[in-house]
Amino acid sequence: MHDLFHPHFADADTSYEVARYAIFGVPYDGTTSFRPGTRFGPRAIREFSFNFEAYDPAMGIDLFDVPVTDLGDLRVSRLPEAVVEEVAGVVRDIVRDGKIPVMLGGEHTATVGAVRAVEPEVYVVCDAHLDLRDELDGTPYSHGCVTRRVLETVGDVVIIGGRSGDREQFEIAAEKTRLYTADVVRQRGIGAVLGDVLETVEGRRVYLSIDADAIDCCLTPGLGTPEPFGMTPLDLREVVRTLAPHVAAFDYVEVAPFDAGQTAAVAAVLVREFIVRHWVGGR
Repeated sequence: MHDLFHPHFADADTSYEVARYAIFGVPYDGTTSFRPGTRFGPRAIREFSFNFEAYDPAMGIDLFDVPVTDLGDLRVSRLPEAVVEEVAGVVRDIVRDGKIPVMLGGEHTATVGAVRAVEPEVYVVCDAHLDLRDELDGTPYSHGCVTRRVLETVGDVVIIGGRSGDREQFEIAAEKTRLYTADVVRQRGIGAVLGDVLETVEGRRVYLSIDADAIDCCLTPGLGTPEPFGMTPLDLREVVRTLAPHVAAFDYVEVAPFDAGQTAAVAAVLVREFIVRHWVGGR
């Protein structure tokens, strides 16, 4: 494997050789456009993971009975294009070894590398921002360009919770993606939206990316680019629970832990939810 060190997600005690799920962190926020801090996200998510019982009462299993390993954090470069390549290399190794990558961020830029390695047929992202700029602050690998880069290699892109972008981005989203804005989620209900999404992902290779700012910033304020009037943590839990069995790779990014811990706590639980639901659904 690549050059990693080893902080640890709770109950992720299995050796790499026999693990089904490989967690790793990308502590990077080099293209931050509002306020920095997401580089501390992976550590905060791991710290909060120890706050919760291993037992999942909804599924009736203990997380320590699921084969999960934590590879630690990638030692990232400063340049975003290099980070993308470094993440792609790690994820290719994990996928080659028959495991499910679970990435903790860090800013969303890292997702571009993971998607390139996984080569999904469908990319589903929960995000306040459309991230469809061709470049931002002089780089096409800014956190504000992630979905634009993904569209270069993935045919079907689904955005859930989007509510921020310039006119051009909304026009691109209308033409090239399936966009369910936060208003649509509230009006239709997350269950109805996920009914549509399931028709898109059924039987296909899926990448699921959760940007923490999909949730209303009044509920989870530890964000680099906060937006109000968003989704709820329960909405995101439904996304993860519903789509996990269909997913080939998962990430939870953009946690900037300068709140009272709400944002990292939600992230830690949803990472656990993904692993448990995928494990049960995959069997």
